[in-house]
Amino acid sequence: METLQRTANRGSISTAAYEIDNSLKLESANAEYLYVTRDASGSDWNRLLWTASMWVKHIPTEDSATAPKERMFGASDAQSDFDIRFRGQPIGFRNNSDVDGVGELRTTAVYRDISAWYHVVAVWDTANGTAGNRMRLYVNGEEVTDFSVDTQPSQNEKSIWGKKNDGTDGDVVHAIGGYVNASTGAAQFLNGYLAEVHWVEGAALAPTEFGEFDSASGIWKPKEADVTYGTNGFYLNFDDSSALGADSSGNSNNWSLNNIAAADQSTDTPTNNFCTFNAINMYGSTATLAEGATFTASTGNGAFTTYGTMAPSSGKWWWEGKIQVNGSTAYACIGATTNLAGLPAVSAQLSGGHVIKLAKGQKWVLNDTGYNYGAQYEDGSIINIGLDLDNRRFYSYKNGTVDDANGIDISSTTFDGFGSQWMPLVITYGDGGASSYEINFGGYRTYSISSAASDANGYGTFEYAPPSGYYSLCTKNLAEYG
Repeated sequence: METLQRTANRGSISTAAYEIDNSLKLESANAEYLYVTRDASGSDWNRLLWTASMWVKHIPTEDSATAPKERMFGASDAQSDFDIRFRGQPIGFRNNSDVDGVGELRTTAVYRDISAWYHVVAVWDTANGTAGNRMRLYVNGEEVTDFSVDTQPSQNEKSIWGKKNDGTDGDVVHAIGGYVNASTGAAQFLNGYLAEVHWVEGAALAPTEFGEFDSASGIWKPKEADVTYGTNGFYLNFDDSSALGADSSGNSNNWSLNNIAAADQSTDTPTNNFCTFNAINMYGSTATLAEGATFTASTGNGAFTTYGTMAPSSGKWWWEGKIQVNGSTAYACIGATTNLAGLPAVSAQLSGGHVIKLAKGQKWVLNDTGYNYGAQYEDGSIINIGLDLDNRRFYSYKNGTVDDANGIDISSTTFDGFGSQWMPLVITYGDGGASSYEINFGGYRTYSISSAASDANGYGTFEYAPPSGYYSLCTKNLAEYG
């Protein structure tokens, strides 16, 4: 099971040295990407020497080494194709052109930890006299040398990235988060989050220009880049929700947006990683997971369960969500579980180690036993959860009002044998109607809010403010309280 515990996670760390405030959430089903179209005007960018750097929190559409391709960078015209991409779980770096040559790297390693931020650096340097150094790929500060595909380009071959319309194959659309082919249209969209996207023209840079190993933990972390971008270089930090394609390099090389709105800005970043639903630890073939792993739904007569990606053993934690249930026998449940062994069917999941609030019912459920408790929830209600692991109490709220100020005791022998760590849990199921849940752990959410309340440390954005002493589930808070 891929679960982030405290801050000891690949590619993600809390650090005070350099803070990244924002990322961009990309949803593949919505065809969300950024783009620049290179027509016949102007000149080619430097197509012999450049470096691309980006942080990515990948939410795969399926858990498979051969899952659909998802492009971080993509460029294409009628005859040529370029990408830096996830091909399922491996990472690929590819240039394919009948005119300009072929090069491809595809990692043997798979990168399937959906709770982690990964740092990816790709270097194109075909003027290099050493054949093995013309395409180079780094992940989390280390050069990848083990590839299932390793085809280096010939010396002085040109990348499709940077190519303009030369009058033979049409305009070349450059995309971040997908690609656009002149014949087949847009496709292969990235699902997840992007942060700190740099493209440096005219230099082959080491990943140490963008990150460093933490002296205490040894984890690779971001640092402020001090680089010369070149005339066509750019830096996207997504700090302006009204202009998410704005270039912050000083070059004003801005990017256009396709189906991206201000609401797609996120505070889930490599320096403060937030909990989400666990995209690769789910049960239920009729269910979907979407919107940066913050939305889950089951179809009629369907059942679905999933955990969060963080599992604290101490501290006080706060999250919220909005329910939508269609049909009187469909249910959406939100709560927490200490049964971390993996998700079986819903009926088995209800057998031990969890406590949930049952939507559209005035009850809470402790394991498989239901009790009348608190307010009945309607569609559109925001349900808040307060999980007090210092005193072993569970609290549920309707629109910010607590159901029972005494909470539910979760310290009993009911939970013996399941361990001390707890994770968020959502269950949707029922007959005759679908049910869904929009979760908000503080880093990103799909529904609009009016209050924008944060915890006492200033982290998270909620409709209802966390009570005193309660914090959002993110790496900075976990490092201090979890």
